[in-house]
This record gives sequence, structure tokens and C-alpha cells, in this order.
Amino acid sequence: MPSVSTGAPVTTGASAPPFPQSPSTAGSAIDTRLSPGRPGYRRMSFALFAAGVATFALLYSTQALLPAISAGFGVTAGSASWTVSAATGALALFVLPLSALSERFGRRTMMTASLVVAVAVGLLVPFAPSIEWLVALRALQGAALAGLPASAMAYLAEEVRPKALVAAIGLFVAGNSVGGMSGRVVTGWVAQLWGWRAALGAVGLMAVACAVVFRLLLPKARHFTSRSLSPRALARTVGGHLSDPLLRRLYAIGGLFMVVFGAVYTAIGYRLVAAPFNLPQGVIGSIFLVYLVGTVSSAAAGRLVERLGRRGALYLAVSTTTAGLLLSLADSLVAVLSGLVLITAGFFAGHAVASSAVSRTAKSGRAQASALYQSAYYLGSSAGGTLGAVAFHAGGWGATVALGLAAGVGVVSITLYGTHAARGERRQLQQQQRQRQALSAKAA
Repeated sequence: MPSVSTGAPVTTGASAPPFPQSPSTAGSAIDTRLSPGRPGYRRMSFALFAAGVATFALLYSTQALLPAISAGFGVTAGSASWTVSAATGALALFVLPLSALSERFGRRTMMTASLVVAVAVGLLVPFAPSIEWLVALRALQGAALAGLPASAMAYLAEEVRPKALVAAIGLFVAGNSVGGMSGRVVTGWVAQLWGWRAALGAVGLMAVACAVVFRLLLPKARHFTSRSLSPRALARTVGGHLSDPLLRRLYAIGGLFMVVFGAVYTAIGYRLVAAPFNLPQGVIGSIFLVYLVGTVSSAAAGRLVERLGRRGALYLAVSTTTAGLLLSLADSLVAVLSGLVLITAGFFAGHAVASSAVSRTAKSGRAQASALYQSAYYLGSSAGGTLGAVAFHAGGWGATVALGLAAGVGVVSITLYGTHAARGERRQLQQQQRQRQALSAKAA
């Protein structure tokens, strides 16, 4: 597989072994990690798929309901958008400390605890008496979910063979897309029939089922090694990741992709409920069926990387997203839907490529490396959701699209810079090799 594509050669954790070794593999060449066709791989895939469904269904449960929440509490789009941004922002803040706990107590334990707490809060959310309470409960829910994404990425990096890692992470991201889609579709129709509170309750019950499936199916970790909790060691690990220019670029790319996605899907409900579309809540919720495209594109990310390399896959993802943004400007429902399809496909492909690159790049402290990516990713979601709503209120859909295009330009600029840096590194290495050869020739 081509080397990670957005920057220079990897240095983070270079002294660590390429993958964690269990006692059964430490003294032999047999790799006992999971891969397609091996026992446990399918159970693992279904379990993490279910976890991905629950994560996005809960995290974005209010997004399709924002117009109804605005009307119910008598607040503006910007105020209602905080029911989404508070959850994603809290996740971004807590993902790093909870990933550190997963290093001590295990990925499986942390993921289970996160789901249990998030589901419990999700069952309370429908009873929020005010917008302030709703935002507070959503923030608590986001903080609880913070233990899942980075722990899942670290679990996959430890338990799955490298050649199957992109595909495995793609399936987890595909679960995210299914969760985002199903949660919004369910909330849209339930809200139209029984109100937005009943819709949030339905999402909570769906997440309960996903949590049960996850816990029953996920295999026990065989390659996890518990580490002591040391703030100083954690700071060194985080500092090492942040000092790696490649990882910094990947974090920025993930955050910028999510700015686009958060802005578009926060504002789209307000656009479709107004003229010239005037769509009812149930139909608006069904619009999120386009998330199925994200399921396909994220699962196909591994094949894209094999054919185009990581840089090529990222360029294709951002080009697809940009085309979707421009197409969505037309006052035609067909054009808007087509634009959403392209935006969704490009976003999920780009996210799967960038997140898998982080997992492959970090040879030690994988949970922290993934946590930093998730933090940037969900900060991008929080910023995109709030800024997208504010932009829509100030300048309509065109202003929201302009915000997305600016973020897309950022992704391209970072990737181009990484390409230039990688070429410079190769030239420097080639020059050093020629100098050593010249010295060897003189010595001879």
C-alpha cells in the first residue's frame, strides 16, 4: 500500500514495534490478528458497526429536528444549533482524557461504559424542560460518547492486520453513516406524527438495541497491553503526536472535512422547510437517506487508497464534496438532493482515509493519536454546525455553501503542502544517499 500521503515519512513512536504483540505471537512469525476470513473478524465488524450506528444516531439526534426545536422553544436557528454543537464540542474536549483511561482499563471496557452512559442520558433527553436543559443534557451525552471513537480506532489498530485496517475502519465509519441516516429518518417521521420529544425517545431506544448487539458480539482484545495512568507520560505521548507534521496535517484535514459536513446538515433542514421547497418534517428526515452513499464510500475507502494512493483519494474526496456544494445552490429539489449525495460521499471517503492514516501512522500511543484526530474532527463539527446556522441566518444557503467551499480549499492546501514536503524529504534522502556513496567510493 502506498505510504501515508499527506506528508513526510513517519517518525512518531519509531522505536516501538510495528504492532502490539501478545504472548502467542511474541516469539513467532505467526500474526494472530484479525483479517477477513479469520475467526472473529465478522463478529468484530458487526459489533463496531453497531457501535458506529449508536454513536452517530445519538450524537446528531437533534440535527434533523432543529426547525421543530426552534418552534417548540421559541428560539433562533443559532440557539437551536447548540443542541448539536454542545454534544460534538463536549466529545471533542473529553475524547483525549477518556482515551487515556482506555490505555489503563481496556478499549472494550471503555467503549461499553461510554455506550451505557450515553444511552442512559439519551433516554432522559426527551424530557428536557427548556432549551438550556436540552443543551446541557446533550453536552453530557457528547462527553459520554467521547470514550468510544478513539478507543474503537485503537482497538482496530491493535486487533486487525495492517492490510485490512483501512477496510475495517471503513466499516466502522460506515456504521457512523448508517447511524446518522437512520437517526435522522426516524426522528423526522416520528416528529411529524408525535412531536420531536417522541422522536428523541425513539433514537434512545434504537441506541439501546445497538449497545446490546455491540456488547454481545465484540471479541475480547488479544493484543491489548494495559498501561499505568501517568499524566506526565500522557503529556509526552500527546506532545510527540502533535510534533509530528504529518499527524498535524491529518488532524486539520479531518476537522475541515467536518466543518463542511456540520454546516451543510445543520442548515439544510431550515432551507428545505422554507420556500420554495416547503417540505414537511417527515420528508426532511427522509432526505438523510443519502447517508447510505456515505456507507458505500467509506467502506470503499480501502480500494480507493489502493488505486489512487492516500493523496489521490483525498483529492477525489474533496473534489466530490466541492461539486456537491456547488450543485446544491440551485433552487431545485433534484439538484439539492444530488448535491447532498456528492457531499456525503466525498465527506465519508475523506474521513475514512484520514482516520485510517492516523491509525497507521502512530506506532505507539494509538488511542491518543486517534483521540487527537477525533477531537479535531468533532471540533470541526461543532464549529461547522454553529457557523453554518449563523451563515444561513445571515446570508441564506449561499453563505453556508461559501463556508463549506472555504473549508474545502483548506483541505486541498494542506494536502498540496504535504505532497511538497514529501517530495522534499525524498530529495534530501536521495542526496544523502549519493553523498554516502561518493564517500564510500573515495574510501575504496
